[in-house]
Amino acid sequence: MSDTPERQTPAITSMLRQVLIWTGVASIVLVVLGGGIGFLVAGSDGLWSGLAGVALAIVFLALTPLSVLIANRWYGREMFATVFFGIVMGSWLLKLVVFVVAIVILRGQDWVVPLVIFLSLVAGIVVSLVIDAVVFTRMRMPYASDVSLPETNPEDREDS
Repeated sequence: MSDTPERQTPAITSMLRQVLIWTGVASIVLVVLGGGIGFLVAGSDGLWSGLAGVALAIVFLALTPLSVLIANRWYGREMFATVFFGIVMGSWLLKLVVFVVAIVILRGQDWVVPLVIFLSLVAGIVVSLVIDAVVFTRMRMPYASDVSLPETNPEDREDS
């Protein structure tokens, strides 16, 4: 028997891993479609614009489930809520800052085709929302998932 307590994992962990797997698969499809359609519409500038839009969408959308998975490593510890919200809110703040910086940098580039980068970004967001909705609706989780009920002794019960 070990002296260290058994580490628990939240029930949502498997769901978030599923979201990341499907996001990875979708990102491959989006890279091919965004880059390909961008190339057909506007040549090499369209290709790079499509790839930039898809890359922004996938990176930003994958950061949320990834940050929750990282934060869940502290599950069951005393400061879990503080660490969890610090990591998740920190990742959201980081995404906001990086997004604004990326838009400012990309806005001044000669190779950017605004419509292609915009549509690629929107396509990535829509695909991510569909993945989240499908995974969350198909996942079977009990209503009270991470609850431990106290042990009861059958002799302590009163018979009516």
